[in-house]
Amino acid sequence: MHHRKIVQGGGSGMASRFRVLVVIAGIAVLGLLAWAERRPVRAGAETPAPVRAAVAVLQPVGGSGVSGTIRFVQQDGVLEVTGTVTGLTPGPHGFHIHEYGDLTDTREGLSAGGHYNPTGRPHGAPGEATRHVGDLGNIVADAQGVARINVRDRVIRLDGPYSIVGRAAVVHAQADRFTQPVGDAGGRVAFGVVGIAAVDK
Repeated sequence: MHHRKIVQGGGSGMASRFRVLVVIAGIAVLGLLAWAERRPVRAGAETPAPVRAAVAVLQPVGGSGVSGTIRFVQQDGVLEVTGTVTGLTPGPHGFHIHEYGDLTDTREGLSAGGHYNPTGRPHGAPGEATRHVGDLGNIVADAQGVARINVRDRVIRLDGPYSIVGRAAVVHAQADRFTQPVGDAGGRVAFGVVGIAAVDK
């Protein structure tokens, strides 16, 4: 008579293998989490630092011969606008920020759009409560056609929803008379894109 050998403990062996698999899976998950924490963040994924300085290099419109460099520095809620514009006729010239940093129309400068006015307000002088965001009044050229700009403004900004970065600084042929709708300052003689600059410039 033959007796079959009964092997015991098969169930406990399967349980042991299951525990091993669980441990391996846990280690794999922890490894993936550690890799995710170490991997570099994609460009643009981080919150960008506020823009504190910008520059616009003006180029002539329609062969005017007007050029210049304008710097914008934001500090404590005030934007300081400084620079020099040359090649102007002596006297005042309208100076504004326009909607688009599009300089493709070098004949008339119309590709820059109209005054930057995201709040839909009437045109006004820089010190008035009601004005376009882009209204910076006039710059004044001396007898040699040179205008030196030194303006402090609390409306235009380099950051936030109404940032002027990427838009255009525009100088006009005539004075801004602060009439409606845009001051009757004549054609555009120079424009340049407001771009981010190094803070120490």
